[in-house]
Amino acid sequence: MDAAARDAQGGLEWRVTVPEGATVKVEHEHGAVARAWAWLLACMVMVRSTVAGFAKRVWKIAVDDPRKAVHGLKVGLALALVSVVFYTRPLYDGVGGAAAIWAIMTVVVVFEYTVGGSVYKCFNRAVATASAGVLALGVHWVASKTGELEPVILSGSLFLLAAAATFSRFIPTVKARFDYGVTIFILTYSLVAVSGYRVDELAALAQQRLSTIAIGIFICLAVCVLICPVWAGQELHLLTTRNMEKLAAAVEGCVEDYFAEEPARPAQVKSDGYKCVLNSKASEDAQANLARWEPAHGQFGFRHPYSHYAKIGAAMRGCAYCVEALNSCVGAEVQAPEHVKRLLCDVCTRVGTQCARVLREASSSVATMVSSKTLDFAVADMNTAVHELQGEMRTLPSMLTVKLAETTSLMDTMPLFTVASLLVEISARIDGVIDAADALATLANFKQVDNDDDDKKRETEMKVHPLNESDTDDEASPENQITKV
Repeated sequence: MDAAARDAQGGLEWRVTVPEGATVKVEHEHGAVARAWAWLLACMVMVRSTVAGFAKRVWKIAVDDPRKAVHGLKVGLALALVSVVFYTRPLYDGVGGAAAIWAIMTVVVVFEYTVGGSVYKCFNRAVATASAGVLALGVHWVASKTGELEPVILSGSLFLLAAAATFSRFIPTVKARFDYGVTIFILTYSLVAVSGYRVDELAALAQQRLSTIAIGIFICLAVCVLICPVWAGQELHLLTTRNMEKLAAAVEGCVEDYFAEEPARPAQVKSDGYKCVLNSKASEDAQANLARWEPAHGQFGFRHPYSHYAKIGAAMRGCAYCVEALNSCVGAEVQAPEHVKRLLCDVCTRVGTQCARVLREASSSVATMVSSKTLDFAVADMNTAVHELQGEMRTLPSMLTVKLAETTSLMDTMPLFTVASLLVEISARIDGVIDAADALATLANFKQVDNDDDDKKRETEMKVHPLNESDTDDEASPENQITKV
């Protein structure tokens, strides 16, 4: 642009054309406001979506297990009841006035989801508080008689008892059953030991705190046991039976996926049940420990063998490791040819089905606490199918030589041999699960159903029991065999 043109434009070097009735300044301000408003709307939408997502998750938790919502209401009710101590003047004065706060603190720290957890904490808190208080009073009385050596005796006793109590937490038995009590013992003794009250005032304070803690424990246990109780023993029992069902589905699902004509999908919900079994050890140990503290309830009598559920869980985990290896064969890169798989497809499928049947029979027996009348026959069917599979594995090389020698080598059958060997190992480990379940049935005195009809049914099953390769799982079941007869 030359100088003449610039002079004609009033000294401007460039020009912007805008719509009629608008200016550059007004348009710029409008854009900033619009961007700010859009940002504010985006923040509101994000907050709304976050709150809605959180509300959906909370609602799902409450719907999946309404007992969790009930537990929150129970804690609120217990705190409301214990607050009556503050609002009622005779009770407030009777427990020492401000010391009534210990009742509220007791409810807050000892109220657990299960009855066993609450009883465990209540017992440990009561015993630890009483023992530490009595011991501290005795040490204070002895120290007060020594004159100037009182601080030395108090500090020395605190050092020795705290060190010994802390070390005791490394002992497995103490750690499992009295860990919370040891913590309360150290806390109570430390508070009393370092206090500067005289012996008589200290005794009155200890009596007030014990009474308020007793009130909190009583209200906590009353609400926990009488209103929709959640028993740790029952939770452990249900967890064991559910894991058996999931393990049975996993065995059956892995075999079906491996021999399926279409390629197996990367993740199968049915065949992933073994993961729950592998990850349940911590829950089983915790629930078994808490169940020991519970009183007799329902089908669970006094001294019910809760510790034996851990043995069943260990046996199931040993089986689940083999199922995990079997599941890895489904998605392995090296696979046996389809025509080779078909040679053992029927017998492997029968073994998987019988293994799942045995686990389901055991789960039903444990769930109902009734000795199964068909479990022995299911185990016999499984062992028969396993023997057939082992026989097919022995004859497989000769079958390849006669039928498929031109197109298949022995190396192509190795993945199939691996799957068949894992099924044999799984059946052997299922026997271990059944042995553990039988031991639980003996210790827990499962009901024995004696019926003449059941004896006749058992004799009929024994006559038609042997399986052949043409039988399907439904045809081989005792119920259908009886129908045939």
